[in-house]
Amino acid sequence: MKIIIVGCGKVGLTLTEQLNNEGHDITVIDKDGAKLRTVTDNIDVMGVEGNGAIYQVQMEAGIKDTDLLIATTNSDELNMLCCLIAKKAGNCHTIARIRNPEYANEVQYIREELNLSMAINPELAAATEISRLLKFPSLIKIDTFSKGRVELMKLIIPANSVLHNMPICDVVPRLHCKILICAVERGHEVIIPGGNFVMQAGDKISFVAAAAEAMEFFHQLGIANNTIKNVMFVGGGKITYYLAKMLEDTKIKIKIIEQNLQRCHELSDLLPKAMIIHGDGSDQQLLLEEGICQTDAFAALTGFDEENIMLSLYASSLSKAKLITKINRIAFEDVIQQMNLGSIIYPKLITADTIIRYVRAMQNSMGSNVETLCKIVANKAEALEFRVERDAAVVGIPLEKLSLKDNLLIACINRGGKIITPRGKDTIEPGDTVIVVTTHSGLNDLKDILK
Repeated sequence: MKIIIVGCGKVGLTLTEQLNNEGHDITVIDKDGAKLRTVTDNIDVMGVEGNGAIYQVQMEAGIKDTDLLIATTNSDELNMLCCLIAKKAGNCHTIARIRNPEYANEVQYIREELNLSMAINPELAAATEISRLLKFPSLIKIDTFSKGRVELMKLIIPANSVLHNMPICDVVPRLHCKILICAVERGHEVIIPGGNFVMQAGDKISFVAAAAEAMEFFHQLGIANNTIKNVMFVGGGKITYYLAKMLEDTKIKIKIIEQNLQRCHELSDLLPKAMIIHGDGSDQQLLLEEGICQTDAFAALTGFDEENIMLSLYASSLSKAKLITKINRIAFEDVIQQMNLGSIIYPKLITADTIIRYVRAMQNSMGSNVETLCKIVANKAEALEFRVERDAAVVGIPLEKLSLKDNLLIACINRGGKIITPRGKDTIEPGDTVIVVTTHSGLNDLKDILK
């Protein structure tokens, strides 16, 4: 597909890399010539220097032949204008990044009036993920499939766990819960495990389960899913605002530390139930006075990755709090993953995943089979949910007889709301949705899982 991306910021660059890797014809527009040259020198894409909201610039980028324009500049209004012009000039699909909380309640109206295919809010999406993690503090990542019926969860195997030195094939008979372990991270390696794979303490395991089965799994592991009563956020940006609004109706006590006095006054008006502290979040004495040692959850949500990392490491040295660390750049991901930073949130990756899922859905003119997509490990493994059509090549054949690609696992079958943890004798039927976990990227159709 021919795609134009307006804006070479963090989200724009991530999208450019990932969509280019999936074989799309990408043109990038940006006013900053130096930034544009950096992108075109490192990635095999076209670049057009200029304002993406100018008709002539879009024409130069080839808007007439474009299938999709994605506007990801730092200005919501500019993004909306880019999409409006693209719709008139090229009649293509359009996606706008709209971040300002003032627009949050009007996104549906904006989408309809501007005829946007999608409006994406990275900070709101990140806040939604964090709020899910605060409900399951034992986990470091949660993704949902099948309209919430199935969850893909990730946890670190604790020392002295019953899972240590246990082969995966023994999990169901010994723990009596229907879960399927579908990916294991060990050091820098990501493994799609077979039944004989032996787990070890310290492994990060991703597993698929219905909510009730997941709770039973936690119980068998002796992991207490403690309810969080209070949380400390450092940084009073958009993510913190959205998150505090989501938690307003819960019993969780919220404390926000913010350095900018004017922003503190704004947050006090917007979040009357939260305690707003004016101060430097990297001041150890302030953190101690505000109860970092006693807090149940600690989220480092400043605009600086280095500060967030240091804050989470400091919190982990003082308390047993559930840690959440926001990271914008992922250049040192392998190093970051080895640190005790709890749940790491990458807002730009959450945004990119959502947009890439839409792009894959566009690719098939009949409507793609891809319903949901999430990255288990950035650029290393992903989970996809496919809708099964009547003529799919896999229908009616026992899973043990399918010639599946290596490093690929069928993790779950949803049949009319009934969740099936698949075994060798199970079959895939028309109307099912199927969750596939793989280290291969770019799967668009269920037939792509076959060799």
